[in-house]
Amino acid sequence: MSKPPLYFIGGPTASGKTAAALALARPHSGVIINADAMQVYRGLPLLTALPSPEEKAEIPHALFEVFDAAERSSAGRWLTLARVAIEETVQAGRTPIVVGGTGMYFGALLGNLAEIPSIPDEVRASATALYDERGHEAFRALLAQRDPESATRIELNDRQRLIRAYEVVSYTGKTLGQWQAASAAHSIEKDFTVHRQLLMPDRAELYARCDARFLRMMELGALEEVRGLAARHLDADLPAMKILGVPELAAHLRGEISLAEAIAKAQQSTRNYAKRQMTWFRNQWGE
Repeated sequence: MSKPPLYFIGGPTASGKTAAALALARPHSGVIINADAMQVYRGLPLLTALPSPEEKAEIPHALFEVFDAAERSSAGRWLTLARVAIEETVQAGRTPIVVGGTGMYFGALLGNLAEIPSIPDEVRASATALYDERGHEAFRALLAQRDPESATRIELNDRQRLIRAYEVVSYTGKTLGQWQAASAAHSIEKDFTVHRQLLMPDRAELYARCDARFLRMMELGALEEVRGLAARHLDADLPAMKILGVPELAAHLRGEISLAEAIAKAQQSTRNYAKRQMTWFRNQWGE
């Protein structure tokens, strides 16, 4: 029996993914499933370039605006929701179309994300204290006793990853490699035939699109979106507070920079982000 199709549409921001997804969904009775780490948040429809109400009315959409800005989303949380959305789409006799620019989300569906349980703060603190007390070489030796693969693979002075490997094996009893192998066995490709569509415009054209789109967002009220978010006084380290344009416009609202500076900085941040996305997709999906 042949496996049902699952479509991936990926590419950098402002590359036309929404239009491509709609064009694919129309003849295939598709459901568009979000794979963008910014579009999972509510309250910033302009800055996150959400599909319009008209587009959502025409084609079913899933996993857009599922988290409040005060919440911390993650690839693991998204993966759990995405698997359910894909299954529900197929059960409804429709075609799942996963679209977005967050490479880690696509990788998670393909089994590249180790679904490690949340490590308690006290376990993390204990591992960190042990590293600081024993020093790099002694800590690596301790890790080698419990997870020799990670102790060998992790670069010499990568403190954060060494501590991460130690806390995982200490708390779960499994090494990072064991968790990653278990995740790989759950690749979505076991149950679906995956078709990838990569959108990769010319870089200069893409950057021009990024700049023009941000100006359009400003015309439509992006500053007011950020004003409303800033009024909540949320932790600046929350993912929603790092959405493209939010830090720059928030700095303007605090009187730290002019509006023109904020716009220029946000445009630069967007171009930098697009460049990183292009690199990821070229490396992982090729072109």
